[in-house]
Amino acid sequence: MGHDLDGLIGFITRDDVWHERLADVLEEHFLPALEAFDLDFEDLGDLLGEDWPMVLWGGGLEDLLGRTFGPDNENAADVYLKRQGSKESAQTHAYIAGLRDASTSLYEVSAIVPGKSMVLTDLLSHADPVTVREKSATQMLQQWDRIAVRVVRQGDHNVISGALLPFDENAVEMFEDGLRSVLNLNAEDDLRLTQDQLQRSAPLFANAWLFAHLPNLLDPEPPQISNSDGDDLVFHELRFPLSTGVTQSRVSERLLQADELVASGQNEWTWLALDNPGSLRRGTGLELDKSMPGAAVLGSLSLKGRALTLTVDSVARARRGEAYILELLGDLVKPPLTAIQTVEQMMAEDSSESGPAVDEDIPPALARQLAQEYLDRHYRETLDQPIPALGDKTPRQAVCSAKDKKAVVDWLKSVENRSARQTGSPVADYDFSWMWDELGLSEYRK
Repeated sequence: MGHDLDGLIGFITRDDVWHERLADVLEEHFLPALEAFDLDFEDLGDLLGEDWPMVLWGGGLEDLLGRTFGPDNENAADVYLKRQGSKESAQTHAYIAGLRDASTSLYEVSAIVPGKSMVLTDLLSHADPVTVREKSATQMLQQWDRIAVRVVRQGDHNVISGALLPFDENAVEMFEDGLRSVLNLNAEDDLRLTQDQLQRSAPLFANAWLFAHLPNLLDPEPPQISNSDGDDLVFHELRFPLSTGVTQSRVSERLLQADELVASGQNEWTWLALDNPGSLRRGTGLELDKSMPGAAVLGSLSLKGRALTLTVDSVARARRGEAYILELLGDLVKPPLTAIQTVEQMMAEDSSESGPAVDEDIPPALARQLAQEYLDRHYRETLDQPIPALGDKTPRQAVCSAKDKKAVVDWLKSVENRSARQTGSPVADYDFSWMWDELGLSEYRK
């Protein structure tokens, strides 16, 4: 990146033949999405931000440089370098020639040295990973990010082209589905392309990226947040008054006898789903839930003063919890008084609060240590919990199967990548290397 292509761009846009050919290539990159969403190219700046349309346009230009036209197989880069190449520096001359020979591919990012370099692994070929020199992108990308870009040989090292598109999970899935459709491949077929296939797939990268990003920008929807049962989040607080003459100790004694309740503090319990936890129905949106080894957490109980309070996160769990507590405690408590709060109400309440956050006077080093210790416990428990992406096997179970090992590697990369993107959070710089070691997968993290 950072190479001056003004001369090349000026040549192509001033020459009627090459300008028309560029317009045709750009149509392949943009037209399907523009027609599908009834947009003009100028609208993309308002939707995506002013930089991304130029990145997409640059991808079309780079695609043009790799194509040949007419019976004489004319190539824009060759024609320009022959006519005006003497005006360019040796570095720019080599870069233009490199763009001509390079193909866009989908790369996985690793071994990032901010401001200096990163390693790119081509996910669409069997090529060995390559180290590229790069300043700006290495300061924005995170471990295991996926990007669509061209790798260009520059003397004794590699660089990347200027048209870099970050591909999130949605864009990757859309690209792979489109590629399988074009190549008539089945879902289980390995995506490994020839150089010619990669060259011809360039417009598909732009289309997949646009189709992945534009729908939510045009019609943004709040994320569908559910618990692990698939229920919409509606927070319920059920307050069971103690019956006349009933003491806390009598209630506590009854609660301590229940298998579904685990003491979590002084007069506090966690309510677990012990009935066939492996078959819990999953929501299709973002799941917001806690779990413990072997069971999902349904809610929490707190015994204070003259009341027992049950907190749950859905209508169904509120009904189930009310019936459960009344059956367990009988005449020790009265029917509950219920307070209900939606996610939107909770967010509005949080945003309306004014004033600075309370300073707990916890030294930063201690706060970090506490956070790291919590994450250690959390992720260690996670290794023994069923993971939907692993077919509801635990990571320890899945890694024992050669068939499932790749899924575990992909899951670890996804966890680590999402964590790295939580800038400012203790989890952002959490060291996941021990998890790879624990599962015997360290060689796949290089």
